[in-house]
Amino acid sequence: MMDLFSLEGKTALITGGATGIGRMAAEAMVRAGARVLIASRKGDACVAVAEELNAMDAPGSAEGFAADIGTVEGIDALVEEIKTRAPALHILMNNSGVTWGAPLGQFPHQAWEKVMSVNVAGVFDLTQKLLPLLIASSDADDPARVINVGSVMGEIPMGDGAYSYAASKAAVIHMSKILAKELAHQHVTVNALAPGPFVSRMTAFATGDEEKREKVGNDVPLGRVGREDDIAGCVLFLAGRGGSYVTGAVIPVSGGINVMSGHNLFQSALD
Repeated sequence: MMDLFSLEGKTALITGGATGIGRMAAEAMVRAGARVLIASRKGDACVAVAEELNAMDAPGSAEGFAADIGTVEGIDALVEEIKTRAPALHILMNNSGVTWGAPLGQFPHQAWEKVMSVNVAGVFDLTQKLLPLLIASSDADDPARVINVGSVMGEIPMGDGAYSYAASKAAVIHMSKILAKELAHQHVTVNALAPGPFVSRMTAFATGDEEKREKVGNDVPLGRVGREDDIAGCVLFLAGRGGSYVTGAVIPVSGGINVMSGHNLFQSALD
């Protein structure tokens, strides 16, 4: 059964892999035997995380370096870096993202350009430019994998002052389905995660200590914030042999937030 989730012999790229969900996924893949390339704008942090992962004495390994998917030049540089490190790429996890929060009526125009550039345009451009490496590693029995990180905020109308972020994650989810349809015949699967609240640098304002995490967790139907194992289980399924027949899926790793729909319609009449 472990073969269903093994990533031995696989090479993966995780953008934004030094913190949060990306860091969780990187550790899971290294433990599963993959060679994991970790890239983000904070190159020093990526190097440090790679050293931590390599010190686990796990079957896989990690390499960290700087990259910026917020610009065309940064994406092109990252693609060239990957080509020098690996002749083929088996797994691409598009995890890098930025957010912007402000109340309605004060939300600035520039918050859209920055967020959409990284979260949507950057994800698409990097994926299309790495397709030759992904296709080179794929076949019908073992397709290459693209895992895009969306958000539960892209599934349900939950802005919370992060209007451009929520809209960008809805775009990531829809784009994942489009690419899944177009790339299936080339033996590349494209799936998305739609996480709820996890501890990360982006959510530190709400998950930075145990008291805050408990309060946030109380608002989640399953009663807690996400854990590392929740991400690891999803990622290893989608990246491993067990997920080779799944494409175009959106996994709602959100503790039930994705099916919250307010009050029961007729409950007041029955009380």
